[in-house]
Amino acid sequence: MAQVVALIQARMSSTRLPGKVLKPLLGQPMIGRLLERVQRCRTIDRLAVITSTEESDAPLAAYVQSLGVDCYRGSLQDVLDRYYQAAKKYEATHVVRITGDCPLLDPVLTDEVVRLLLEGPYDITASGACDTYPDGLDVTALTMKALTEGWEKAELPSEREHVTSYHFTRPQSYHCGVVHCPEKLGHIRLSVDEPEDFQLAERIFQALYPEKPQFGFADVWALLQQHSQWLQGNAHIPINEGYQKSLREDAQYLKSKQERQE
Repeated sequence: MAQVVALIQARMSSTRLPGKVLKPLLGQPMIGRLLERVQRCRTIDRLAVITSTEESDAPLAAYVQSLGVDCYRGSLQDVLDRYYQAAKKYEATHVVRITGDCPLLDPVLTDEVVRLLLEGPYDITASGACDTYPDGLDVTALTMKALTEGWEKAELPSEREHVTSYHFTRPQSYHCGVVHCPEKLGHIRLSVDEPEDFQLAERIFQALYPEKPQFGFADVWALLQQHSQWLQGNAHIPINEGYQKSLREDAQYLKSKQERQE
């Protein structure tokens, strides 16, 4: 029997916007707003926030647990190990990867990604692999078998930090499915990494949440089309800057490895 476990990775030590996951968003910590949205998903059997054992993440763990939500604490740097250990603890057969900087995550889209994995011939499915949905609606689901293989074999810094990078860079080994967006909106930032990102998220919540707490991406997109100027505030921030940083670390890692072997 399938056990779909959603694991939300989050930490307080963000370099660009420290403590962002507990930053109040319409009166509640941002991670709380995200949890509200994930809890509306119909395909998820169990939910947990996974953070690090660093002392700086103690307030995050305490807040999550005060909501009655499971919190697993593991490695700060090796996020892949954090996912694997938590998934094993919660007896997952399928794992949904969500990042704590996505307070506008769409529950309906998340369910589509999970159903595609459960019903299709896939090892891993995603909403953002083709850069069609905005950055910030990212969700990935994979089998426990695929996660375990990645945990056992992944070596590069980017693969340990970004969890599913190992799988997406090996299409010959992993059958990947994608939920496509009707429009190409990958240039739009709805994730929260910088103060400008948070300001946009705040504007969206203030406009939609009071009358429709269960708003989805269709509501967000309709709002942004009415207020296109809102998107100018964070348009200058590169998409996936953290992943690009990890790729540069890969080059350093490979260089050091080669030097050790010579």
